[in-house]
Amino acid sequence: MLKFCGCAVLAMVLYSTPMSAMADDAPVDPDPWEGFNRAMFEFNDYLDRYALKPAAQGYRFVMPDLAERGVSNFFDNLQDVRTLANNLMQFKFHNAASDTARITMNTFFGLGGVFDLATPFGLERHDEDFGQTLGYWGVPSGNYLVLPFFGPSTVRDGVGLVPDMYLDLVGDVDHVPTRNTLYGVRLVDTRAELLKAEGLISGDRYLFIRDAYLQRREYLVNDGRIDSEFDADDF
Repeated sequence: MLKFCGCAVLAMVLYSTPMSAMADDAPVDPDPWEGFNRAMFEFNDYLDRYALKPAAQGYRFVMPDLAERGVSNFFDNLQDVRTLANNLMQFKFHNAASDTARITMNTFFGLGGVFDLATPFGLERHDEDFGQTLGYWGVPSGNYLVLPFFGPSTVRDGVGLVPDMYLDLVGDVDHVPTRNTLYGVRLVDTRAELLKAEGLISGDRYLFIRDAYLQRREYLVNDGRIDSEFDADDF
């Protein structure tokens, strides 16, 4: 938890830098801290390669598919609470109502979220966090920033980790061993879901992951609406 807060505080300290850069009309380098970011990327990659990835591979090997899906559903249900709060802060009341129905149905009839009964009923799962909420209200993303332990981010998304931390129901578990176990299982389960995606990475891993992250965050902040300008000479 202290590491989490430290990363978020670092992001807030650095937040003033991209504000001035965004004021200029000239194209802005999204990664002026590439030297630092690459060092953090190598650090995270080392931990992943020798600790997290083997754990995720072992987890996937021993866990039946149905059980693994149930674990993912359970944590997705907890994350829906964060999504609900951020939809409310973005005045997306229709989505918030859908989130409320999802949480209620999956919690009470899906054994605490182990079974996702809401999706087959047409209650779409959304993905919202405080970084997206800040983007919705016009806060620029700022520079790309790789956080130790947390990976790809931006200054805005790094700041957004702080309020999202308070919306994480796992952190409300008073029994410390249980809480830490939930953190660990969630981390390994999330990493296991990304194992197949590794095959899509090509070329410079750092650049590939950076560009993919920034494009996805833009997509999420704009709810899938990406403005594209085409020059007539391109056709």
